[in-house]
Amino acid sequence: MPEFEGKTVVITGAAGGQGSEEARLFGKHGAHVVVADVNEEKGEALVEELSAAEVSAEFAALDVSSESDWESVRARLESRGEGLEVLINNAGTAHRFGLMETTLERYNEVLAINLAGPFLGMKALAPLMRDSGGGSIVNVGSAAGMTGHFSAAYSSSKWGLRGLSKVAAMEFAPWNIRVNSIHPGIVNTALVPGDTRFPAAMTKFTPMGRPAEPDDIAPVALFLSSAAASFITGADLNVDGGLVDLGIYDAVAKEYARS
Repeated sequence: MPEFEGKTVVITGAAGGQGSEEARLFGKHGAHVVVADVNEEKGEALVEELSAAEVSAEFAALDVSSESDWESVRARLESRGEGLEVLINNAGTAHRFGLMETTLERYNEVLAINLAGPFLGMKALAPLMRDSGGGSIVNVGSAAGMTGHFSAAYSSSKWGLRGLSKVAAMEFAPWNIRVNSIHPGIVNTALVPGDTRFPAAMTKFTPMGRPAEPDDIAPVALFLSSAAASFITGADLNVDGGLVDLGIYDAVAKEYARS
């Protein structure tokens, strides 16, 4: 029997990119997948795709920065007597500009999605997960939250998410809820800028020599939600091809070898 058979997984930002690949993977492992996104058209299309593959799935309209939207998701699950075992806070937005180039309005918009979104999600759904016997929360951060970065808003949100995740890990441990964060580097999704300079520069400093694909990230979320990770909580896991831990000295070594 698939490990997630009969379990419910809520994935935010699931209509595309990493989120949609996570939805497919959890579905393959037997989960009932709640595709939560602001994009109804793409979200419903994914549900149709999953249903055609005999995956149990439904779409939930969700603006992660809206407390009332999160309460609607919670009420929807509760009204059907469904529990919740996994929450993947994947939804995010990018804004790659420095402090002096970032308006307060845009700064707050980024934090509302990338940081307040997971805060509201955990606050709304953790009690439901507790009443289901526990589970796993995976917050999707970024390499920008693991090292110095040039984006004021984006970096602030991802560094903040690490701290928030650790607070939640401590607070929810008595409820048998584990909370971990994964931190991708460059990934081929819609968040990557349209020009090629940024991904090319990121790839240059990634020792594995390529950007990640969404299917490089999804299995890590699956692992952290599985029984194999039953004693892991409060962890930050880089999924970045070595960018953060190895990137600088890997580039130095390559430059030295050329000299």
